[in-house]
Amino acid sequence: MHPVSVVGIGADGWSGLSGGAREALREAEVLIGGGRQLELLPPECAGVRVGWPSPLRPAVPRLLAEHRERRIAVLASGDPMFYGIGRALAEELGPEGLHVLPHPSSVSYACARLGWPLEETEVVTLVGRPVARLAASLHEGRRLLALSADASTPATVAALLTAHGFGPSRMRVLEQLGSEAEAYADGTAESWAHEPGDRLNVVAIDCRASADALRLGTVPGLPDEAYEHDGQLTKRHIRAATLGTLAPAPGELLWDVGGGSGSIAIEWMRAHPTCRAVSVERDPVRAERIKRNADRLGVPGLQVVTGPAPSSLSELGVPDAVFIGGGLTAPGLLDACWEALRPGGRLVANTVTLESEALLGEWYRAYGGELTRLAVAHAVPVGGFTGWRQAMPVTQWSVRKSSVSGDRT
Repeated sequence: MHPVSVVGIGADGWSGLSGGAREALREAEVLIGGGRQLELLPPECAGVRVGWPSPLRPAVPRLLAEHRERRIAVLASGDPMFYGIGRALAEELGPEGLHVLPHPSSVSYACARLGWPLEETEVVTLVGRPVARLAASLHEGRRLLALSADASTPATVAALLTAHGFGPSRMRVLEQLGSEAEAYADGTAESWAHEPGDRLNVVAIDCRASADALRLGTVPGLPDEAYEHDGQLTKRHIRAATLGTLAPAPGELLWDVGGGSGSIAIEWMRAHPTCRAVSVERDPVRAERIKRNADRLGVPGLQVVTGPAPSSLSELGVPDAVFIGGGLTAPGLLDACWEALRPGGRLVANTVTLESEALLGEWYRAYGGELTRLAVAHAVPVGGFTGWRQAMPVTQWSVRKSSVSGDRT
């Protein structure tokens, strides 16, 4: 099988391609790409033109197999390895099966037009993804580039910014970057009134928070008022200590058992864009509330499973960490969580009841780990003075699963 040429092409079409890219397209016997991309090629590219079907990803192996004896060139928008088809092709063929010829991405063009340092600009793609994921990146003074799904995306972004207290943010929509038809729209999120333009656009955001916007930091321990809840919420200081013990790392999967309001799973996912989590909650009303909290706080990818544990824990993927925030005394729950946890993974359990505390004490005596009592007091008015009001103390057991199956350390 010949290496597959993966050619990045911009809005400027054939004229913007390098000599090597043009040669690869001329020599190709099969040209695969989106309809818009294929239309940019001149007649001298004589290969058979094949449009991507929808859904695209499942079709990749089939199309490659159908044409494996012929020279294939795949067209991609901009840089094929930046949110492009290059990733899927590399997964199928390996890097040795590809010859990638990148073109400047829309992000490179946008930063060039705006004068923004590329390395200091955060990029959030909204192509095929919920716009809610943008919320996790909203911080005063940050510069963001949102890759739009279509012409309606800028107005949707403006509405989200305004709803999250970032209405004063400056927004610039850059269309058809790199072509002669480049166009720009400028304004603020709260006053955005531009009609939808070209579907090929990037939204540049200078984040500015309104004076009354709720401040959400980048470390665990978001304000309790950031969450919709019915009282079933791991409170801010305990939550920060719990996430510190769970120690999220990029790409890891958390099981949040007894999700309540979803705060542990949500802040786990906010720790890094690649962190994943499943929140298991038996109450359907609370499960829906977890989904709303996840959307509002920028992690719409949180998987919410509605049902009791441990019966709802099957087929959730092997967790790197497990947090048990409720239901500890359910028969078999701790055993099921431990059995599912990968070697080297962490388990953390919190409780405020004597019955669950006794259970954690038994596991601690048998298997070690750390048993910690967490207590928080808040200053409150006492007549004309101020005194301390003690919150219910939380008992926390944390343990790491040894690489030796069944051992706990």
